[in-house]
Amino acid sequence: MCGRYVSPDEAAIEREFNLVHQEWQFPASFNVAPTQQVPILREVHGERRGSMMRWGLIPFFAHGEAPKYSTINARVETVETAASYRGPWQRGQRCLQFATGFYEWHVDGDGRKAPYYIHLNDQSVFAFAALWDRSKKPDGSAIESCVHITLPANELMREIHNGGSNPHRMPAILAPEDHEVWLNGSVDEAHAVLRQYEAGLMVAYEVSTAVNSPKNNNAQLLEPVGRGTQTKIAIGE
Repeated sequence: MCGRYVSPDEAAIEREFNLVHQEWQFPASFNVAPTQQVPILREVHGERRGSMMRWGLIPFFAHGEAPKYSTINARVETVETAASYRGPWQRGQRCLQFATGFYEWHVDGDGRKAPYYIHLNDQSVFAFAALWDRSKKPDGSAIESCVHITLPANELMREIHNGGSNPHRMPAILAPEDHEVWLNGSVDEAHAVLRQYEAGLMVAYEVSTAVNSPKNNNAQLLEPVGRGTQTKIAIGE
């Protein structure tokens, strides 16, 4: 599932999402990893507000302690029932988690794991459908965190994401017209916009294994290498 992605700087988000007067400032990150602070957008008292949150949800009942299990991806099949996610789901604590692309690893016929970079050709900055929560520590301070939702993969992502313990998955990417519904719609309306992004609107190509280490964080990570091309046809050949 999606464990690394690329996030834009605040100027790109504000430009693409028509946001003004946001009290945040941060650079683009080319290798976002779990537990890092990431930009999200949510509704607060009827106003859209940008925030930085920990990627990897810490449930409200956890007293500020991160779970021992991974909470960076919430499966759409269980998001309404899983202990960590059903609370924010039922309370409507939905947010947009911003990205310009993401990485997944493909296992070829020789067992080689190759990272691929995937982005969209119809949105330069897009949003994962995500949930957020707030958990209070024993000292009274609070930590806010988020998790984005994953779905069964479309035909492109099924070819790429073919290994690991949860193969053939993809993040729930929102179409621009679904942002408002995700943030403010009913539970049923929000669930209805959790669908596979059209494969024909996605571009994928192989990139350097330098992305395997979160210590590497620069634009060179996005450069194509090896057999990767900007078509899904080359994947798996």
